[in-house]
Amino acid sequence: MKVAVLDFGKTNSKLFVFDQDGRILDERRTQPNWTRKGGFSVLDEPALHDWAARAVDDAVDNHGIEGLMVSGHGCTFALVDDAALTHPILDYEQEPPAEIAAQIDRRIPDFAETFSPHLPLGFNYGRHMLWLKAVQPGAFAAAKSILGYPQYWSWRFGGRAASEVSYLGCHSHLWAPRKRDFSSLVDAEGWRGKMPAFERAGAVIGEQRFGDKARPIAIHNGVHDSNAALYAYRRQELGPVTVVSTGTWVVVLNPDCPLDALDRDRDMLVNVDVDGGPVPTVRFMGGREFAVISEGWQGAIDRSSVQQVIDAGIMALPSFAPGGPMPGHPGELVGRTPNAEERAAVALLYVALMVDLCLDLIHSNNTVIVDGGLNSGGLLASLLAQLRPGQAFMQGATLEGSATGAAALAFESVGREFAAEAPEPVRASSFAGLAGYRDSWRSLATDRGVADAAAGGAR
Repeated sequence: MKVAVLDFGKTNSKLFVFDQDGRILDERRTQPNWTRKGGFSVLDEPALHDWAARAVDDAVDNHGIEGLMVSGHGCTFALVDDAALTHPILDYEQEPPAEIAAQIDRRIPDFAETFSPHLPLGFNYGRHMLWLKAVQPGAFAAAKSILGYPQYWSWRFGGRAASEVSYLGCHSHLWAPRKRDFSSLVDAEGWRGKMPAFERAGAVIGEQRFGDKARPIAIHNGVHDSNAALYAYRRQELGPVTVVSTGTWVVVLNPDCPLDALDRDRDMLVNVDVDGGPVPTVRFMGGREFAVISEGWQGAIDRSSVQQVIDAGIMALPSFAPGGPMPGHPGELVGRTPNAEERAAVALLYVALMVDLCLDLIHSNNTVIVDGGLNSGGLLASLLAQLRPGQAFMQGATLEGSATGAAALAFESVGREFAAEAPEPVRASSFAGLAGYRDSWRSLATDRGVADAAAGGAR
């Protein structure tokens, strides 16, 4: 059996073909387009759909896939009637007008109920739902179903409308993790009746024909991408783990962190796993910040450049994107002007130092698994292992933990084994002066008025 996974990220969207042994047999990539329409930034859904449909057709023709699974980034919802969207899908990176924000933010439930901190833009997508309802009430009135982003694509490709707990529970303001039920906001706005019945991530929710021979394949209910990465490793029975899932966002998930340790002012929140359990989380927009700091660097970073940056004391101080555990100050570079590769080294060190801080905040003292595209070449994981010698570090055997976890859910839902490769141990780097560089970085961040890290974290 083979399964295709459409992994819809904010910056990159991908299709992977998985075999039952966990191998990726084929992949395609594109970038979603965001356009202006009706006063909003919205997804160019027809273009992304056409790309995805062609990719699935090719996967059927070339590999004989039997199922289609979806993994999707957070913070995004879709309103649909029986056949189509009732409003284009909103880009979560836009702020409501101030007068509307003042009205809708008064209606957001307390952190103690939803464990969704008050964040800017659409980083909690319930906030964007309130905005859209305020200015386009007809879109809600016409909608039969409110869908999470992965559920939209599962529906769009032939599945029935379904809800899924890892996505609804993803810092949305829509879910109350302690009750394992919708939040008070859902009932106050009359949205419960538009929420379809729940299906577990990976469950078969339909069938559709693809390819030149119109071959029928199963459509599986989609999943939140970072929770898919968490599932990919938890299913391997590795014991207690913290997962660092990297992409546009760096999401640090530690199921063993106490809920009362979460600080609503530092982008700490509760995600919800595929079985409804709470997962304490801290995150920052690490991939976006890496791109900004490095000025779009692509490719490997030589270790000699990292050492040069440490020796010279060149640092990036937070933050270069909204949200994250160090909000409220614009990002800046300190020290001499770096060359192009040194800028990339500064950017990677910044991500490593932010992850190190996040691991403190999320009370991580278990095994840490570093996953995703920012660990290309393993340098990020080795930096973290050097920064935290008291902790064990591993890295994904591939860079595609989210898609791998999604594939596992699809295979398991139809009773098939899925033997993904286990993560690999990480050897710590040996950069001279790295601990002192970290101490200086934290001191400078504190001097800028940013609260210091939790003192109790492991190193």
